[in-house]
Amino acid sequence: MGPMRFALAQLNTVVGDLDGNRAKIERAFADARAAGADVVVTPELAVTSYPPEDLLLRPAFVRAAEDAARALATATDGLVALVGTPWRFGDELANACAVCVDGELVAVYRKRLLPNYGVFDEERYFRPGREALVLPLRDRRVGVTVCEDVWRPGPAADLAAAGAELLVNLSASPFHVGKAEEREQMLAARCRENGVPLVFCNAVGGQDELVFDGHSVVLSAEGEVLARAPGFEEHLLVADLEAGGEIVPFAEPLEQMRHALVRALGDYAGKNGFREIVLGLSGGIDSALTAALAAEAVGPEHVHGISMPSRYSSEGTRGDAARLAGSLGCRFREIPIEGIVEPFHAALGGLDGLAAENLQARIRGMLLMSLSNAHGSLVLATGNKSELSVGYSTLYGDLAGGFAPLKDVFKTDVFRLARHLNDRAGRELIPVSIIERPPTAELRADQRDEDSLPPYAQLDPVLEAYVEQDRSREELLEDGFDAEVVERTVALVDRAEYKRRQAPPGVKLRPKAFGRDRRTPITNRWRD
Repeated sequence: MGPMRFALAQLNTVVGDLDGNRAKIERAFADARAAGADVVVTPELAVTSYPPEDLLLRPAFVRAAEDAARALATATDGLVALVGTPWRFGDELANACAVCVDGELVAVYRKRLLPNYGVFDEERYFRPGREALVLPLRDRRVGVTVCEDVWRPGPAADLAAAGAELLVNLSASPFHVGKAEEREQMLAARCRENGVPLVFCNAVGGQDELVFDGHSVVLSAEGEVLARAPGFEEHLLVADLEAGGEIVPFAEPLEQMRHALVRALGDYAGKNGFREIVLGLSGGIDSALTAALAAEAVGPEHVHGISMPSRYSSEGTRGDAARLAGSLGCRFREIPIEGIVEPFHAALGGLDGLAAENLQARIRGMLLMSLSNAHGSLVLATGNKSELSVGYSTLYGDLAGGFAPLKDVFKTDVFRLARHLNDRAGRELIPVSIIERPPTAELRADQRDEDSLPPYAQLDPVLEAYVEQDRSREELLEDGFDAEVVERTVALVDRAEYKRRQAPPGVKLRPKAFGRDRRTPITNRWRD
């Protein structure tokens, strides 16, 4: 067998933008041809982008996607191209790979294994294929797979038994921390089990609550990495099966988390047409980290930080909010809310306790949404996963917004990320006084988060076990967690589902995120 050069087109496509996606794929064809590639591979459903969800229920959309795939086939002179697209087989819709050779569409492969867990709902739209596809491409017998087909051993073993000398996988595998490394280990296992090399092309970019990390890879029959693309950016990875290609190392976990947050936020804003971002700057750690991520995602000149102090805001937090904006280079404005709060109290006959505290948060949310309406900017909610888990947030107040970047980031990781950003910058990008100040909502005098919650160092491990691992109350106690912390945490989490349903979308960063991953009934009398 002669040498075979692959070009893996790790693309950041946009759901529903069939013309834009087609143009992007055609540019990848041209770049692959210029690089001397024999075969170019796109991600799963690259024509429509992933996941198109209920657009797939619209016949006109599916027809347009098929037309785009046919048009792409005509652009493959001198190339073999494997293109992800939806495709109809009679009355059945498939998640498919269009095989295009020298200007013609020669075959269409149907994905055999349809994931229907976690964030995936593919059985809602597609019907599975039942046959393996081995194609003679150039001088190799190539077995075609799509995403889930390689996550379980069966399809790869069938292809090897049918004489495949190489496996190719088109994928849209969403990110969570640790996923890239776990996925590559799984791919290496498929190679060793079947004694064949594997070429894996993954999508990249943010799509609503999901972010795709790329990290496309070429592996030898022994499972060794021959080439690997960078994470979280578009890239054309060109590699020979014999000589390999560039191998970009994995970033460490905190850096991957930073990359994912910036990529997801930038794509959510850009793909939805937002040029400007507005958020409240309280002088606290959550809004500080959110602002820093936003500045990197869209540019600091497009980030508007609004300080809205009340009588309970300290000089320290007010000063830190201004210092943060100056450090980031963001725009900054202070709008004191005391003169707004008093008329509300007068109209309502006076409020006290939690109602008075929440009124301040709701006035701030109203101001941010009004600025959004006036200027067409995207409001960012700044709450984190710890707060969202236990309901430590105000509906129509700090939960107001169009996107919540920290929705899947526990409070302890918020602190770690803030320090990581400072280490990367080599300076106090986020003032250290913000990082070191005990967390407080400043909605009453001398307030601290720990007045209402267990310390985050104790709370977050219980949340991870209960929310993400579905450990029961009894199992948490057997695991050695403090009984009082467990009782308080479980009760708070169970009561807060109605709030979580009304929270804005936010990027998935952990194996189980609120929203698509965890669908608990609001009306629910089960108590563990």
